[in-house]
Amino acid sequence: MIGVPEVFARGTVEREGEPGAAWLAELPRIVDELLGRWGCVPDGEVMHGGVGVIVPVRRRGEGPAVLKVSFPHPGNVHEPDAFAAWGGRGAVLLRERDDERFAMLLERVQTSTLAEVADGDEVVTVAGRINRRLAVPAPPGLPRLRKQADAWERQLRKDAEELTHTLSRHVVDAAVATVRELGRVQPDMLIHGDLHARNILRADREPWLAVDPKGYVGDPAYDGGTLLKSRALALLEADDLRKAVHRTLDVFAEAAELDRERVQRWAQFHAVQAAFWGRHHGYRIARSGPRLDWLTAFADRLAELLTEHS
Repeated sequence: MIGVPEVFARGTVEREGEPGAAWLAELPRIVDELLGRWGCVPDGEVMHGGVGVIVPVRRRGEGPAVLKVSFPHPGNVHEPDAFAAWGGRGAVLLRERDDERFAMLLERVQTSTLAEVADGDEVVTVAGRINRRLAVPAPPGLPRLRKQADAWERQLRKDAEELTHTLSRHVVDAAVATVRELGRVQPDMLIHGDLHARNILRADREPWLAVDPKGYVGDPAYDGGTLLKSRALALLEADDLRKAVHRTLDVFAEAAELDRERVQRWAQFHAVQAAFWGRHHGYRIARSGPRLDWLTAFADRLAELLTEHS
C-alpha cells in the first residue's frame, strides 16, 4: 500500500477535521483498489497537491500516467467533466474516472510549473494562450458562474459595510457594477476557473498543459482576474506597479484574444474580493501580523489601480 505524505495528511486533518482523518485512513486501500481495477503499477514517489494525492503509475500498452485521488469536496466534483470536454486540448488527458471516489487516471506531465519561469511576459502569454484553448462550448450540467452573481453582490456590499477597510466607495461600486453588467449574463463557455501559473505544467505532448480545473461555465475573461491575482507577489517587485499591472493585462488579453477592458474589469472584481477576503481569513502566506497588514494594503492598492482606466 502507498504511504500518505505526512505534510498532506497533517494539512488534511487541520482543514477537514474528523472526516479528513477518516478519509486518510481509507486512502491507501482506495488507491490499491483503483490500481488493480485500472491495471496500473506504481512508478515513482507519491506526490500531493492541496486536496489530493498523485501516484505516478504505468499501464501496459500506454504511456506514463498518474492516479489522482482527492478528498471528496464540492469544489472537486466537476474536474473530470472539464477534462472530458477538453479531450486533451490545452489540458491533460483523462483516461479513467471514478466519481464516487473523486479519482482520475490522468496523462502524466512534468513537475515543473509555469510559475518557475522567470520572464513575466512569458508566464502571462502562456497562460493567455491556454485560456483561449480551454474556452470551448460547455456541456450541460456544469456550474454556471452567472448563478453566483447575486451572492457575489451581497457579499461585496456586506463586506464594504461591516469591515474596516480603506477601499473607496468608487472602487467597491466598480466591482458591483462588474457583477451586474458582466456577471449575470455570461457566455456558455467552459473555463478553467482557477487559472494560475502553478496549475500549468510542462509536458511532453505539448509544451504546457493545464491541471486542476474547477470546470466553471462563464466568461473566459474571468480567468484573467484569477491569473493577475496569482501574480501579486511578482508584481510586488515591480519598480512601477501601475505599469506592471497594465502590462500584465495587455499581454494576457492579447494572448487570450479577449477584450482588454473586460479582462481588467474582472481583475478588479477579483482584487476587491481578495482585499476583503484577507480581512476575513488572511492569505495563504500570512494569516496574521504585520505581513498580513502589508499584504492587505497591497491588495487595496491593486484594487485601486485596476479601477483606473488604462
